[in-house]
Amino acid sequence: MLALEAVMRALAERFGEDKDKWGVAGLLHDIDMEMVDYRNEPQKHGVLGAQILREKGVDEDIINATLAHNEESGKERESKIEKAIYAADPLTGLIVASVLVLPSKKINDINTRSIQKRFKEKAFAKGANREVIASCSEIGIDLNDFIEIGLNAMQEISDELEL
Repeated sequence: MLALEAVMRALAERFGEDKDKWGVAGLLHDIDMEMVDYRNEPQKHGVLGAQILREKGVDEDIINATLAHNEESGKERESKIEKAIYAADPLTGLIVASVLVLPSKKINDINTRSIQKRFKEKAFAKGANREVIASCSEIGIDLNDFIEIGLNAMQEISDELEL
């Protein structure tokens, strides 16, 4: 969640959006992950999170982003924040997986080109849906720039990520 917070903040900066709002959306997007049986009821993930956030009075844009990050929730992605979180969530997984196969396991030892190479390896980090990551084009960012933004944001918080 820290990784997605960092990436969402970087994307907000890129678009001149509210970095705090976008960062909180990234931080809270999986608030219900341990409460939902995702394997058997994936449609509930994000829905329960949105309910929790709504009860706490969280901004509706953050609630909608929480819903939109999981395609199974049924929430159509409409706003830029919703489209960004949807694409960025699996990107963070791809980046982490790419780092963990390095001998050093250090995020500062990897570069954008290496992540781009891993992106093309369909058998690598299968859970990081390439089609979803590539949907970054819906917010006007090409894939290479998107990977670079994500990697740079995560490298900036490498200590917190323990990578």
